[in-house]
Amino acid sequence: MASMRDIKRRKGSIQSTQQITKAMKLVSTVKLQRAKQNAEKSGDYFHCMYETVNSILQRTKNLDHKYLKAGTSGKKAVIVITSNRGLAGGYNSNVVKLITRGELADEDLAIYAIGKKGKEALQRQYEIKADYSDVIEEPVYADAMAISKEVLEAFARGEISEIYLAYTAFKNTVVHIPTLLKLLPVEVSKEEEIKGAEDAETDDKALMNFEPEDEEALNLLIPKYITSLIYGGMIEAVASENGARMQAMDSATSNAEEMIDKLTLLYNRARQGSITQELTEIIAGANAIS
Repeated sequence: MASMRDIKRRKGSIQSTQQITKAMKLVSTVKLQRAKQNAEKSGDYFHCMYETVNSILQRTKNLDHKYLKAGTSGKKAVIVITSNRGLAGGYNSNVVKLITRGELADEDLAIYAIGKKGKEALQRQYEIKADYSDVIEEPVYADAMAISKEVLEAFARGEISEIYLAYTAFKNTVVHIPTLLKLLPVEVSKEEEIKGAEDAETDDKALMNFEPEDEEALNLLIPKYITSLIYGGMIEAVASENGARMQAMDSATSNAEEMIDKLTLLYNRARQGSITQELTEIIAGANAIS
């Protein structure tokens, strides 16, 4: 059994750690409230933008546009949103696993990293094309626009053939879902193919018509589409990060409390044993004298 001094020293160390985890939990709780509000405000627009524009682009197969045709390089761009700090449970590792163990694991990838943890984990295996770690601290639309511009320019030049977004979707305080979205080029789903065929049989409105011109409309629509999804992904990722860190620190605080209780019990037992031993020695000494 450990000595009373060792038990007391270990208990003090755990109590100090518990104070830190309590403070981090409180900070994450405060940050989560604001991030949650932002995620809830932008969530409907974010998902509606993806579904609407994705549906529009699925009906543009007949158009020859720089943002609709996949390049021949075979390299795929992945915009990976993680955090700059750890102590958030599996938040960062779950996003990294989407890349390293998912459908893109064996592909030639160009990583556009938003968050240091994702960059550090992926740079051993993939090319880090750009690092935007600072923008995740306070996401703003202008930062998303700059990232979108760089990725789309690489796509238009043929340097990359596909664009993906990997982030953590925020569902509620305790549920965060690692998500991989394919942004460009849009793939036509089986349901859309069936619907398009049915529309073509009934009228001539199956194809998408643009006003004033398809070139001008797509030049405005697609950059806004990509920018909105990147910004929405960052907003949801920040809320998910703070929710995950709050849960992790809450669990750490509870675990520390359990360890402190066990060490207190061990300390009391060791103290009782020490007192009993001293009494036994005193009684034995007294008997020997008499």
